[in-house]
Amino acid sequence: MPSPETQASVPYRQIRAKYDDETITVYQAYSAAIALPAVQEQKLNASPAFKEDHANQSHILALRMTHQKFRQLLSFASVTGHGKVMTAEEKQKQVRVQWDPERSARMEVLPYRSIQIGITGEVKRKWVEEWIDGIEDVTEMARKLKKAIDGSELEGLSEEELVAKGLVPTERPYEVDKELMKILEMDSI
Repeated sequence: MPSPETQASVPYRQIRAKYDDETITVYQAYSAAIALPAVQEQKLNASPAFKEDHANQSHILALRMTHQKFRQLLSFASVTGHGKVMTAEEKQKQVRVQWDPERSARMEVLPYRSIQIGITGEVKRKWVEEWIDGIEDVTEMARKLKKAIDGSELEGLSEEELVAKGLVPTERPYEVDKELMKILEMDSI
């Protein structure tokens, strides 16, 4: 769990992600019928199951996309959840963002929020067919983390040590411009 000092310095709403100079990674769970062909073909909709099978989400995929496409995706968003009443215009948007409680690697609730993104309609089609640049199955990393947590092997280890052991991806604050901050309601609580 991050130190109390670190927790106090993290903004209430902040995007934290694994990224490099060109791409950002987002995560999504899928069934094996979707995930395995997606990784093999490097195309999320490689399996016919993609259209109908969203049960049994047993695999976690790391989906890479360019910064430009990620920011474009966020520009289509409206913020929902936690009792917010949406306007008619917001309800028409095909990208929904919800700010859920962030959790530590040990699943402890932290005092700040993490972005969750839902995509529908034409934007989802573009995301699936054009905007994903790479797909990796990270299920095994998640299973190793769960096994280590259940076995108390992580007792006393910091988040940095978990990253060093390869059990947690390196995530850092992801900066967006003021316009996106306003769209995503990052400055409101």
